[in-house]
Amino acid sequence: MKEYDDATLKKLQSVELEILKDFMSLCDRHGLQYFGIAGTGIGVLRHGGFIPWDDDIDVALPRKDYEQFIKYANEEYADKYTIMNVEYDENYPLMTTRMMMKGTKFREYALAHINVELGIFLDIYPFDNLSDDPKKRKKQMHDAWFYSKLLILRSIPKPVLAFKGWKAAIVHLICALVHYLMVILHISKRWLAFKCKEASIRHNEETNSEYIDFLCDTTPEMNIYKRSDVFPLVKKDFENTRLYFPNNMDSNLRGMYGDYMQMPPVEKRKNHFPYELEFKD
Repeated sequence: MKEYDDATLKKLQSVELEILKDFMSLCDRHGLQYFGIAGTGIGVLRHGGFIPWDDDIDVALPRKDYEQFIKYANEEYADKYTIMNVEYDENYPLMTTRMMMKGTKFREYALAHINVELGIFLDIYPFDNLSDDPKKRKKQMHDAWFYSKLLILRSIPKPVLAFKGWKAAIVHLICALVHYLMVILHISKRWLAFKCKEASIRHNEETNSEYIDFLCDTTPEMNIYKRSDVFPLVKKDFENTRLYFPNNMDSNLRGMYGDYMQMPPVEKRKNHFPYELEFKD
């Protein structure tokens, strides 16, 4: 893994904190619920802020608040930030939204060759209700995850994999075949994004469903939370600010990372070291 020098990482984290504070200010002004997740959750529990080698902040909102955030951010922060998602630019291949500081660049290797301008960002996840019916829930999770992966392959014929060797060669061949087949068949990126969102929001009318989830990650189970483990939210110190978090992150974080309070060995301390990075100055 390539590594940042300490000064560059600290500067990057400082910019991300500035974005986070603007994000929180907007959400608080408009009464939107938001909370830290994933590595940001580990960071606050184990370090009181960033995981020391981490280079991003992950936050989530319930779908209704997520959509409102995008609307307000485009109205109030257009001079300072670009709000990037697949609905804004079909070449952005993920089902998240990035709040990106204008005048900066941050392009990780996984997105090195997509035709989208990318800047230093806050990663924002929409959480949706899962069906309380196990069969419907399984189909919902499969459908959203499946279309999200096709969306990635539609833009990236050779995705970055966590493994190498002959297995990676076979997977890359399959990915390339799927990519070029979709191109030949004129399967649009916006249609794939529509199908993914359609599955994700399928049960959002079930207002008291037991589980909520961001369904379009590495696995569809990765971000499952019991609703009662999220709400009511609690505020915790994160670096030099205070950020909302689920009231009980332990079950989710253990499912994602195992014993997350144990420091991983150096070779497993991963981040998103960029293909391209530029600060405003």
